[in-house]
Amino acid sequence: MKLVKSDDPILYTAPQRFDFSNPPIDPQELVDTLKQAMIKHGGVGLSANQIGLPYQVFVAGDPKDPDNVVGVFNPRIVHQSDQVITVEEGCLSFPGLFLKIDRPAVIRIRYTGVDGKTDTYVYEGIPARVIQHEMDHMHGKVFTSHVSDLKLKRAKQQQTKLNRIRKKNIERAKQYG
Repeated sequence: MKLVKSDDPILYTAPQRFDFSNPPIDPQELVDTLKQAMIKHGGVGLSANQIGLPYQVFVAGDPKDPDNVVGVFNPRIVHQSDQVITVEEGCLSFPGLFLKIDRPAVIRIRYTGVDGKTDTYVYEGIPARVIQHEMDHMHGKVFTSHVSDLKLKRAKQQQTKLNRIRKKNIERAKQYG
């Protein structure tokens, strides 16, 4: 599946809850599709709206360990720690753009798994950050909304510079086989 472009309105619209009583798509098929797309694009998380599907579903986990990538339906953060950590984040919908984002260090989240059972889980560190990033997508929010216009402008300038360097490196690699 292709990723939608960063200016696609679906990224800025809260997706609908996934209805397990009348599923619009087989839940396992959806998770498998998201997992494959996440791995293909080199991410650690991917929301359904990032591939154009308007459902509150995302996957998260280590792309090198696909059996442990989790499918998360209709998530809700029920508690978050007061401790906040700042870490640089990227987003598959904004390739090459990296921003320092403040997020709670620990979260408790309630969600439904691919099997239709709802439970509550606690995450900390990088998994908590990935889930919070994907949770933003569940609200039609993207990570660029967490920084000032000035920081976003500077990050986009850096993105442009890095993209030029990447392009030159790719061209050189093609020349030297």
